[in-house]
Amino acid sequence: MAVLTEEQTMLRDMAREWADNESPVTAFRKMRDAAPAALFDAAAWQAQAEMGWAGILVPEAHGGVEMGFVTLGAVIEQLGRTLTATPLAATAAATSAIVLGGSDAQKAEWLPKIATGEVIATLAIDEGPRFDPAKMGTVTSGGKISGTKEFVAEGDSAQLFIVAAADGLYLVSGDEGVTRSTRHMADSRSHAQVIFEGAPAEKLGDADLLGKVTDRATAAACAEMLGMAEAAFAQTNDYLKTRVQFGQPLASFQALQHRMAKMFTELELMRSAVEGALEAIDGGRPDVPASVSLAKAVAGDTLRLVSSEMVQLHGGIGMTDEHDAGFYLKRARVLETQWGNAAWHRERFARLAGY
Repeated sequence: MAVLTEEQTMLRDMAREWADNESPVTAFRKMRDAAPAALFDAAAWQAQAEMGWAGILVPEAHGGVEMGFVTLGAVIEQLGRTLTATPLAATAAATSAIVLGGSDAQKAEWLPKIATGEVIATLAIDEGPRFDPAKMGTVTSGGKISGTKEFVAEGDSAQLFIVAAADGLYLVSGDEGVTRSTRHMADSRSHAQVIFEGAPAEKLGDADLLGKVTDRATAAACAEMLGMAEAAFAQTNDYLKTRVQFGQPLASFQALQHRMAKMFTELELMRSAVEGALEAIDGGRPDVPASVSLAKAVAGDTLRLVSSEMVQLHGGIGMTDEHDAGFYLKRARVLETQWGNAAWHRERFARLAGY
């Protein structure tokens, strides 16, 4: 387990308390049923920004707290436990692109607005059903960008896009030349097809920056997956201890104990891999790509296991919409594919290792 500073521990505990009290799974269910255009609670997002979470990656000079990815991961993990619908991860990924590649003017214009929650930002990368940053059809000419991006997280409400083109990353603001179409996904979260047709664009960086930014977006997704897996495991464990069958608690059956023990050990491995990736990013280590791919591969496999077992071990009730198990499974399936699935990252890890 990562060793947190006093400030990091305070933020983590604050996030856990806020998620439990202000954003439990019932809040997500309420949001899903209401289906606001942004597909998140705007008041809850503003509360998160006021607590400083939107500015975790923003330098202090621009109004943030500049506490790095370990801190960001600790907060997102707690929000993942309760399936909080929030643009925090998407905005943080876009923030990292501006911090790493933006000019002084771009940083001064956008980072203070991001830190206060005034601006929601996101990455627009994928052009097909699967993550493949090597294939980019989006083009630029004369300061304009054109192309179609599929399944852009928070694409319904974002005011700022970090867009991948054949020659690197570009910053696109406003709605000029931008068309959005909501994509209704299983997890009931914001995903949109975004079409850029001659949209004004500013260059941020080349393909090397794209790789760094997608690694950071992947690490943030892994943190959410870790929180979800921990919560799904805990709820399933509690259910087995209280549900009585054949005159005994389900937890007394050895076959079920073995299944829970396997999940527990996989979760410990998952935590080690995810926190290792976040620490690699903060440390500026050369093994960031390999660490991130290891984390995403392990996280994808583990969350698939735990979310599937959550549904099965709850029996018939786990298959109904009235129970929360389906929410975890549906969100899990989306996150498993976002920024590359386990198979994609295993192949990348092997390639980076020279195999």
